[in-house]
Amino acid sequence: MLPDVGEMLCFHGVSRVFRAFLVWRGIVMLAATVASGPSQAGAPLSDVSWTRRHLLGLEELSAAEITLILDQAAEFKRLANAGQTKLKHLAGVVVANLFFENSTRTRTSFSLAAKRLSADTIDFSAGGSSLSKGETFIDTARNIEAMGVSQVVVRHSTPGAPLLLSQHLNASVLNAGDGTHEHPTQGLLDLFTIRERVGHVAGLTVALVGDILHSRVARSNIWGLTKLGAHVIACGPATLIPPHIERLGVEVAHDFDKILPRCDCINLLRIQFERQRSGLFPSITEYSHLFGMNGERLKKSKRDIVILAPGPINRGVELTPEVADGGNSVILDQVTNGLFIRMACLYLLHQQRLGETHVPCPRS
Repeated sequence: MLPDVGEMLCFHGVSRVFRAFLVWRGIVMLAATVASGPSQAGAPLSDVSWTRRHLLGLEELSAAEITLILDQAAEFKRLANAGQTKLKHLAGVVVANLFFENSTRTRTSFSLAAKRLSADTIDFSAGGSSLSKGETFIDTARNIEAMGVSQVVVRHSTPGAPLLLSQHLNASVLNAGDGTHEHPTQGLLDLFTIRERVGHVAGLTVALVGDILHSRVARSNIWGLTKLGAHVIACGPATLIPPHIERLGVEVAHDFDKILPRCDCINLLRIQFERQRSGLFPSITEYSHLFGMNGERLKKSKRDIVILAPGPINRGVELTPEVADGGNSVILDQVTNGLFIRMACLYLLHQQRLGETHVPCPRS
C-alpha cells in the first residue's frame, strides 16, 4: 500500500520515506512514458480538452495538454502585443499566492498574471503569519480559502505540499515549486521559449547542465521535453546527477565540451546552494571551468544555439556576462513568457471550475 501523504507531511517537513516515494514514482512513471513510444504532440488543438482541477506537475500531463497550455499562452501574448493587456476572464475571482519560500520572479509573475486577467489577489508570506503561533500548514490554507479564494498558488520547501493542499481544499491548486520535486510553470515557460525561438520542440537536443540532483526545474523540464519529443542530455558533475537517471530516457554526460556541438539548446541550471550539502564538487572555480558557459564555449557551439537559464543566475558561475547578455540568450524572454504561461494556467483552471469541457483560445 502506498503511503498516505496527509499522514507523512507535517508543518515542518516531509519524511524521508515520502521523499524516496516521490523520486521512485517519478522514475517509474517517466520510464513508462518513454517506453510507450511517440507522444501526442501532433494532436490537433481542437481535439484537446482541459479537465484538470489542479496543476501539480508536468508528470501528470499529456503532450496534448502541455501543447494546449503553450497555445493558450501564445494567444495571450498575441493579445498583449496588440495592446490588450487587461482582460476580464477572471473578473470576480480571488487568487491566493501562498509562498513559504523566498521568490522574486515567480511570485511577481503569478500576481501580475492574475491581475492581467482582472482577478483579485491575496499575497501571503510565511514570515510573521499565524504559522509562528503554531497554526498548521493546512489550517492556514483553509482559513485563507474561507475568504472566497478560488485558486491557490503555492510554493513550499517540502515535496508534495501542493498535492496535500489539493486533498484538503475546494480551491484549485497550482504548484509554484515544491522542494526538489517540480516547478511546472518554469518547465512550461522554458518549453514555450524554445518553441517560440526555434519553431518546434520535437527533434531538438536539449542539455540540462549543472545541479540536476537538487533541481525541481530539471525534473519539470525532463517531463515536458521528453513528452514533446526532444532528446534530453543531463550534464554535470557525477555528484550532481541522480543515479540511474538514464533509465528515464535521458542521456547522461559529464564532459560539457564533448556534448556541446550537438546541442540545439542549453539550459544552465543554478547551483542550489540552499538545498545541497557541501562537498559535492571541489570549488566554484573548478565547476565554472568545467561546466560554465563562456565565450570560448559559445564559439564551439551551433551558431543559433539557444541559451536558457532559470533565475536567479550566478554570473561567472553557470555563465559569463557576455553569454547571459548575448544574442543567443533568451533569459529575459523566459521571464516575459512566464507571465503568459501563468495567465494560461490560471485561465484554464478557472474554465474547468466553470464546467466547460472545451476551452477555445479567446480572440479579440
